[in-house]
Amino acid sequence: MRTALTIAGSDSSGGAGIQADIKTMICNGVYAMSAITALTAQNTTGVTGIMEASPEFLGEQMDNIFTDIRPDAVKIGMVSSAALIEMIAAKLREYEAENIVVDPVMVATSGAKLIADDAVAALKKELLPMAAILTPNIPEAEVLSGMEIRTEDDMLKAAKTISETYGCAVLCKGGHQLNDANDLLYRDGSYQWFYGKRIDNPNTHGTGCTLSSAIAANLAKGFTLDEAVERAKRYISGALAAMLDLGKGSGPMNHGYDIRSTFTEMAERGGRQ
Repeated sequence: MRTALTIAGSDSSGGAGIQADIKTMICNGVYAMSAITALTAQNTTGVTGIMEASPEFLGEQMDNIFTDIRPDAVKIGMVSSAALIEMIAAKLREYEAENIVVDPVMVATSGAKLIADDAVAALKKELLPMAAILTPNIPEAEVLSGMEIRTEDDMLKAAKTISETYGCAVLCKGGHQLNDANDLLYRDGSYQWFYGKRIDNPNTHGTGCTLSSAIAANLAKGFTLDEAVERAKRYISGALAAMLDLGKGSGPMNHGYDIRSTFTEMAERGGRQ
């Protein structure tokens, strides 16, 4: 069985972060492992508390993973401090990790900044050049490219700039009122659009985590980058189309929408549908 590691924060509500990553990786056919950068107290309405892991403890988690069950791919999500980013980069270099997918979580959908300036600088210097692919949304692509993105041509120019700056593939995700579900993959001087159908579902908590984890899982299984992106988009579309509705805010997707077995059946009486 192929394996994948997620390095990210925990989401106590289960819709994003480590929990979403593990669900996604399992549902995409790989064995999932995790190195947790922070604990959060959160639900579908927001985050009320964050407790970071120390860089030393994060490094110890990664040592234990790489020296026992080596991951075939690594997904990196939100890492809020420069010290944690530097530790991750050092360990990935030490163990010569492959198929690194970086979801450069820097800007919330609301536009709020999520990590400090020194962490952004460390991310750019240490992690982005190690990535096989980056998966920024529009606001994050604006930060990485240093330009405003308002049109399809802007997406292409930004993706080209980011790819050439950091030497990796870039999946510039649509949304944020631009291109809806259409994403642009740029690498090695060429590009490809991946078109998706807009799904009218307000419950989109964890979509970025889920897409990047699905890409990592498919790279771990040996699919090409184009195939991994296409499969990941199909998976997330299915998870959104299942129209799960939990919580009082922007709820989670149904990561297990495609799982059908004796053990997923509801009880005949008293089971929640």
